[in-house]
Amino acid sequence: MDFMLYIKFFLGLLAIINPVGLLPVFVSLTSHQTEVERQHTNRVANFAVVVILLVTMIAGQHILSMFSISLSAFRIAGGSLICIIAMSMLQGKISEVKRNQEEDRESSGMESVAVVPLALPLMAGPGAISSVIVFAAEHNQMVNFIGMFLTILTLGIVSWALFRMAPVLFKFLGKTGINVITRLMGLLMLSLGIEVISAGVKGLFPTLVG
Repeated sequence: MDFMLYIKFFLGLLAIINPVGLLPVFVSLTSHQTEVERQHTNRVANFAVVVILLVTMIAGQHILSMFSISLSAFRIAGGSLICIIAMSMLQGKISEVKRNQEEDRESSGMESVAVVPLALPLMAGPGAISSVIVFAAEHNQMVNFIGMFLTILTLGIVSWALFRMAPVLFKFLGKTGINVITRLMGLLMLSLGIEVISAGVKGLFPTLVG
């Protein structure tokens, strides 16, 4: 098992999901809840993220095959999507690819925000799902699936721990500190997206890239 491969996968997902950047959103969405309710929302949201990403990992390749989409074409599409989200993060905000005003209005009237919009689409959004599908298609041996399972589980635990300390971290970092971290994550995401697009172009046009 190549641990560096999974460290890269973990850091890529961490940059895409960006739980630190979502701290203000989490605090805002749970502002009407008691501490017990907030922690329940935290547990449900992160459990949902882990489940969504694991289902994506298992079913992703089958979905591509069903629609006769080549991995190279999906790399270009997924990489482009990651770059769009990254460009938004570099400006210190959440991309509308992850959520839009209509979803914001709908979520404001909901009692539970754990699964929608927190887990999906804010955390396990199009960028994270695309990244998992590409990685699973490239490394489809059983040992790699075990490594991916452990990586996604670790990510869920890290995200849960950050949200658990959300009010304290939000006060400590402040809006400026969170924006700085979001921009750094955006830069990492942009690099990741360009890498994925580059691999897709090489796959589609091997003679052209050479």
